[in-house]
Amino acid sequence: MIRCLLGLLLLAVPGGLAAQVVVNNPNTRVELIAAAPDAAGARTVGIVLTPKPGWHSYWSNPGEAGYPPKATWTLPDGATATPLRFPVPGTLLVSGLMNYVYERPATLVTIVSRPGPIGLNLNYLVCTAEICVPESAKLALPADAAPDARIAAAVAALPAPLPGARFAVDHGRLTVAVPVPDPANVTKAYFFPAGDNAVDYPSPQAATLAGRDLRIETKASGTVPVAIAGVVRVERGDHITGYTLDARPGPVPAAGSPLGQDVAGGSPVALFASALLLAIAGGILLNVMPCVFPILSLKALSLAKGGATPAAARRDALAYTAGVIAVCTALGGIVLALGAAGDAVGWGFQLQNPRVVAGLLILVTAIALNLAGLFELGSFGGGEQLASKSGAAGSFWTGALAAFVATPCTGPFMAAALGAALVLPPAAGLLVFAGLGVGLALPFLAVGFVPALRRRLPRPGAWMATFRHLLSVPMFLTALGLAWLLGRQAGVGGMALGLGGALLAGLALWWLGGRQRVFANSWPPLVAGLVAAVSAVILVVPSTAALTSDAPAGLAAQPFTEARLGALQAAYSPTFVYFTADWCLTCKVNERGALSSPAVAAAFKTHGVTTLVGDWTSSDPVLGRFIRAHNRAGVPLYLFYHADGTVATLPQVLTIGTLTRLAG
Repeated sequence: MIRCLLGLLLLAVPGGLAAQVVVNNPNTRVELIAAAPDAAGARTVGIVLTPKPGWHSYWSNPGEAGYPPKATWTLPDGATATPLRFPVPGTLLVSGLMNYVYERPATLVTIVSRPGPIGLNLNYLVCTAEICVPESAKLALPADAAPDARIAAAVAALPAPLPGARFAVDHGRLTVAVPVPDPANVTKAYFFPAGDNAVDYPSPQAATLAGRDLRIETKASGTVPVAIAGVVRVERGDHITGYTLDARPGPVPAAGSPLGQDVAGGSPVALFASALLLAIAGGILLNVMPCVFPILSLKALSLAKGGATPAAARRDALAYTAGVIAVCTALGGIVLALGAAGDAVGWGFQLQNPRVVAGLLILVTAIALNLAGLFELGSFGGGEQLASKSGAAGSFWTGALAAFVATPCTGPFMAAALGAALVLPPAAGLLVFAGLGVGLALPFLAVGFVPALRRRLPRPGAWMATFRHLLSVPMFLTALGLAWLLGRQAGVGGMALGLGGALLAGLALWWLGGRQRVFANSWPPLVAGLVAAVSAVILVVPSTAALTSDAPAGLAAQPFTEARLGALQAAYSPTFVYFTADWCLTCKVNERGALSSPAVAAAFKTHGVTTLVGDWTSSDPVLGRFIRAHNRAGVPLYLFYHADGTVATLPQVLTIGTLTRLAG
């Protein structure tokens, strides 16, 4: 009703007596400006509205009161003018009514398709907090009008299109997920709907950072639209940017961290610093994984065995570190690049490909056979030809191999660090991934640069051969785990191909081991065996059967879907959601430990907690997007949705007490 009355008033306002380029009305200055014609003769034209102090004009959707500017054009024959485009507005709450306004100069932009003189009759409304006054202006721009430099700034200030926005309405609350660039540096955000029936105008909006999305939540207007168009105003310090949205129904992540802060409430700089430290700590812990510890141990003992000079020890340590950092940074760069392209990949993505798993199975089997003494390839450097080279080259490839097989699982410290890397600017994110490599390489780096540590290494002797043979055991166990993982991903046939490839490679290496002194005459069987092993890897294909999770039976877990989670939330049902993968060591430790506890199962049953499990062993874009939306780069991820709608993100190492307390 308010808008209708104001519209009638505007229609009743007479136009100006004479057309001119500038009109100084009692409360507003109006100007008509234009850029130089382009090659086709079209001109970008701007209407500059400058209200006096204390007054304001209105956006295309004025909010609960007000009226947008209306332009009537007089154009050359055959010319057309595009709909007016508006810069990003501001908010003004007056007497409980929310208005979308311009309290400073604002330039409305259109494009006129043909050259020639342009006439404009503009009707608009200007208001203060107490009164509103309809005004009009009749302006004319001659065909030879000089180009105005302000047009370029006006066009730059217009909101830019941003695809990929989603929205959801639940229990009267509207949430919008906006994939804005550089979300970690956003300090404020506000959503302006293009029309009615979307939001309750005066209700406050809560904006948080959820993965790579801005998440904006407010009260819905009462109806659920098919789509929601509008503009999101984004502030990064003093810089304001606008994006036009055409949001469609889709998954919206849970509320995340406050804007401009990390999960601990610090600044973006603090987020980077803490993420880097956590990545280094997580990398150090990776050294105790069974597929890395033997490599690290033998590389360290090789310094003592070979009597390396201090300079050689430092060289090998730096080369090993370079190999580790190169692989960690490369894998992180792939994750960031694919994520920016819209693919929902995460840390450990390489083990979601059964061919990669089959290749690692053969490689780890070769390492284990080397450790067991079946064959030799010079000084040990990782169990394969590149890593077996002496000097810096061997150390580099040993580090690269250790990083590739050690990094798929996120555990303590790593989860928060790699999750932060996804929302930081790309350069900072890559530094976090490099920090993970620094942590992984740090023990060997310390041995190489600290003579006192090298002196504490056991003296060389016959015991080293026995120790080396013992270290083959965890490598054989790693190969066994990879074979099981391959069977999960590619079925029994795929596992048979992988084991067959490992057998062929083993036979070829056995042939080599028996003929070490006549290596020049034994290369044909070796090459033939390795070619056959590689062929077996190529033949492996993912299984078409759905992958069933081996969740603890006591939890009665159901497969995770966003629809099922939404239904449980709508029913106010407490829900425990966890994401796992067969290649994730931390996941399996938790599943065999706290999640399998009868006490946890009893507590969940008593309090009606439903368990949903998402298995990310193989690539799943839906799960990937959900995981990334919760500031995680990989698994494990544990979420507990309380009956009141609040969500708790649990640590990566679960305890029985933590789970039973949540259930109660």
